[in-house]
Amino acid sequence: MEVIEVLRMKEGTGQTSYANNSLLQKQVINMTMPIAQAAIINVYCNMNPTTRTMCMADLGCSSGPNTLFVMYELVRTIYETRDKSGSQSLEFQVYLNDLPKNDFNTIFKSLSGSIEKMGTGLGPCFIMGAPGSFYGRLFPSKTLHFVYSSYSLMWLSQVPKGIENNKGNIYIGSTSPPSVIDAYYRQFKSDFNTFLNCRSEEVLSGGNMVLTILGRESEDQSSREGYYIWELLAMVLNQMVSEGIIEEGKMDTFNIPQYTPSPGEVKLEVEKEGSFIINSLEVSQVDWSASAKGFSTNPIRENEGYDLAECMRAVAEPMLANHFGESIIDNVFRRYSDILSDRMAKEDPKFYNVTIVMVKK
Repeated sequence: MEVIEVLRMKEGTGQTSYANNSLLQKQVINMTMPIAQAAIINVYCNMNPTTRTMCMADLGCSSGPNTLFVMYELVRTIYETRDKSGSQSLEFQVYLNDLPKNDFNTIFKSLSGSIEKMGTGLGPCFIMGAPGSFYGRLFPSKTLHFVYSSYSLMWLSQVPKGIENNKGNIYIGSTSPPSVIDAYYRQFKSDFNTFLNCRSEEVLSGGNMVLTILGRESEDQSSREGYYIWELLAMVLNQMVSEGIIEEGKMDTFNIPQYTPSPGEVKLEVEKEGSFIINSLEVSQVDWSASAKGFSTNPIRENEGYDLAECMRAVAEPMLANHFGESIIDNVFRRYSDILSDRMAKEDPKFYNVTIVMVKK
């Protein structure tokens, strides 16, 4: 599986699209936005007074309302700070980055309304798409003041090599041998180091990066905090193998290109690469039910499992359809919804988020 070809969120604005099934990601953005706002204010207050343009990038921006919400909130934060300080206006250059097959069309179709929402009082804001992998150079040297990324850097540049003995799993799982966990961790270390190297060339001295990564709280690499959601999807696929719906060989060769790091693992790689100073590093958590659509006073809503399955479908469908074919997708996520509903009724599972703020030396 060529990751750059298949790793994208479900395009469009339909019922199963990422645009309509990313409430969980929106909640994480809301939770961590004060951290990003504090960082971008710090950058703004320390900019050279003669600088008239702030350049910022959202890496792994995906598509849908979350993309433009992040941009709007950060630009609005600077203008509110400017109004309080009486400083001169800035122009903004905003780069929206994702892999080339990301649904940039949906983003650009909605730009007009978003800029109108920002209002004329906020001044010029120039928005550009920047297609490409963030595991490579994307921008000219020393041009970025601020880099933001949320729920993107857990995705790897490729499926790790040496995981052929991970039978019955599609990612790290409770039955994965230590060699598989090691292979995933090695790939994460290599990719994250490459990411930091590339950004060290592009970010100005004193510039900030704020990264929120789907991760785990525990430093134990075998903790299910990092893999439980995928293990339940693997259960569905294994059921379908046993029923002859999916070929066993197909199951054995499907692997998710992801690694959910601990705060210690993130800190170690930043310190090893050496281009950035860590300003803060924290872990937050969000319930699986954060993907639920609508509101209810009942803590266990009957459709929470369905909502989370739809959220995961918006993320995983392009990969699954590419490997197994389109015909199984509805069946997979009907079954997945049932399993998720059962586990959410009996347990209190959570996603863990590692958020790091770094300053370029």
